[in-house]
Amino acid sequence: MALTYPECLQATQVVLASGHVPTIVGEAGIGKSALVADLARQRHAKLFTTVVSLVEKGDLVIPVPPLTADSFIQTKDYGTLADVQFGYSHTLVAMIRYAEAHPDQEIIWFLDEFNRGTQAVQSELMNLVLQRQINSLHLPQQVRLILAENPDATMRGFADSHYGVTPGDAAIADRTTRLVLRADVPTWLDWAQASVNGQPRISQLVIDYLTENPADLFTAPTSDDQDADLLPTPRAWARVSSLLRELSRQDLLQQTAIVRELLQGNLGVVVGTAFAGVVAQQRPVMTVDQLYTDTAAVTRFTALPAAQQQHVLSLAIADQTDWPLTQGPTATRFTAALLACAPDGQFALARELAQAEDLLEALHGALNDPAVGRLYQTLTDIGQRGSQIEV
Repeated sequence: MALTYPECLQATQVVLASGHVPTIVGEAGIGKSALVADLARQRHAKLFTTVVSLVEKGDLVIPVPPLTADSFIQTKDYGTLADVQFGYSHTLVAMIRYAEAHPDQEIIWFLDEFNRGTQAVQSELMNLVLQRQINSLHLPQQVRLILAENPDATMRGFADSHYGVTPGDAAIADRTTRLVLRADVPTWLDWAQASVNGQPRISQLVIDYLTENPADLFTAPTSDDQDADLLPTPRAWARVSSLLRELSRQDLLQQTAIVRELLQGNLGVVVGTAFAGVVAQQRPVMTVDQLYTDTAAVTRFTALPAAQQQHVLSLAIADQTDWPLTQGPTATRFTAALLACAPDGQFALARELAQAEDLLEALHGALNDPAVGRLYQTLTDIGQRGSQIEV
């Protein structure tokens, strides 16, 4: 049975604590690399990553010619022999140097896309995983190894997978602990809604869409999907979020063909087209720049549908670089627009702004500006009214 993201994170901790090597198996873009990065942060470990699909046999250890006279061995009857030395890859060199400089810190060496390397590369790496030694080089005791693989048709539950992988032999599979990671919508949405630099990590449009259509977070490729060369993944949705914010910044959300092509180019035709339709319905007919620069902006804003009003102000909350709310004219215009919204929209926006802790602190620090003070008091009043309604 596959594990959710938190479950897989916890199981990986257990495998490492028991002194063994975990292999995290999951579809492309599902979050394996992010999980290992989170694990390293939790354990305060230094993370080194090797993408095995890019490794060729011999890349880890490369024979080099003798470098000094001491490398030549003179024999009595058989002539001169060269004692060939070895050069090690930059990752191994950097790892050893780091271990020597930080002997008490744990190191995680992440071998990503392990089964997309050739059989020869896998065998070479597995020898290092099992013996913790390659030629004369010994891995420091503080190094922990984690493997990640895409599923292949030989694995239980993945009969329809068609990744370009090189399945390892039974001896390799028997020497690590396989943990299967599955797409976990609630956990991903929690991660998406977490505040980063005063705004949700992922665009609110994406969050709302996937809340209503959770099955579209991830679609596993199968051998039957001959025409579906692109399918939605958590990683693809994160890219879509960045694209939406950039489209909004460049005032291109009205360019239907561009928006649709960008979404289909990340999510595939079916889901990309469906989400493009949602974007078309939700995209604002007023930009953040227009909200603050158009003299008739408040009148135009009042005439917008409630959903578009809320979306415009959500974008305004996110845009604290060009239009910071800590400046009087910006705060004045935002307050006027906020008060033009319906009460439930006001409360939703006030709650969204309150969740942006850095922005809230910045507003509190600028209360000496009367306009900022009025905005802060307006938000407080809205919050109090909303709390009374909820009770």
